[in-house]
Amino acid sequence: MVLTAGCGSEPAAPTEPEKRPASQAVVIVSGGDATSPFTTPDQACATGLAAGNTDTALRKHLLEQGYTVFTSPAMAGRGQVVDQTGFGPFGICPVTLPENMTVNSTASIDTAGEHLARFLNWLHTEKGVTDVDFVGHSMGGLYSRAAIRVLISTNSPVHVRSLTTLGTPWQGSYLSDYANGNLPLTDCLGNALCETAMKGMKDEVLRLMSGSGREVNQAYLMGDNGWNEYQSGVLQDIPVVLIGGKRFTMPGQVNPAVWPNDGLVALSSAHAVDGADSVLPHRRCHTFDDTHSIFVSNAAKLEWNTAMTWDPQVLDVVHQSIEDAPKALETPNRQGCPS
Repeated sequence: MVLTAGCGSEPAAPTEPEKRPASQAVVIVSGGDATSPFTTPDQACATGLAAGNTDTALRKHLLEQGYTVFTSPAMAGRGQVVDQTGFGPFGICPVTLPENMTVNSTASIDTAGEHLARFLNWLHTEKGVTDVDFVGHSMGGLYSRAAIRVLISTNSPVHVRSLTTLGTPWQGSYLSDYANGNLPLTDCLGNALCETAMKGMKDEVLRLMSGSGREVNQAYLMGDNGWNEYQSGVLQDIPVVLIGGKRFTMPGQVNPAVWPNDGLVALSSAHAVDGADSVLPHRRCHTFDDTHSIFVSNAAKLEWNTAMTWDPQVLDVVHQSIEDAPKALETPNRQGCPS
């Protein structure tokens, strides 16, 4: 006897993702020293990586889930975004926005936040965006927090629903700690990748003399009356998901401000382990065996999907974080976070 269960019926069609209103958008914010193009849900760069090396995979995945996705423009220096060559090139992009709406990813955190807030207000005026879910990579998480403060203090019509951060140095980066003389090179424990990154950051800090590189350290962010304390209350009604990477580890006694890390940011900083509830009233944490970015993966001779911005598992968590946002404040605090 031949079993024919299911014969004669057509297989179920794949379910289309729910289409969300255009007024509810995801805005991806890239990090320090990044150059990223402005893209819309239906316009991206025609050559190279569609949204630059930080945002391309995130943008593609979230568009596939039915979100209205914009990537905020960023330039490693003053000015408008221009076509890029070298690692992660892109070109022939949508309309280039003016400098005052473009994050200067080498300038101070608060200046970057002001430009980002101006971009959000432009999205409201030109695209009808009223509700935003921020996805911030690296310093992009700090830029987003700075922008939220500006939006609130100026009574902007843009409402922020959630913030998801990937490898964001909530407590600073050990690279900046070293560059600013607050941490010795010996804390790398002889690891060549760590030492090279530290020395590279120091060269950049000495070159610029001010800006993100000097601010993204423990003393500036975590000290008494520091930047994090200044931000207290800004995230009061905004659920935050913290995603950190621990691809690189060292055995034995280590400085937790350095190890484990994603190649640029320690896991302890990405999870804001010493962050007060006044700064982060509602948080959830996730950990992946990932690097900080495809740039770091490339330097370590690893596949791009080992980077948290390109890892499909991380992209799924970002999607779920946005989905959970409306009810997230009703759930227990610090899920998955170090005690």
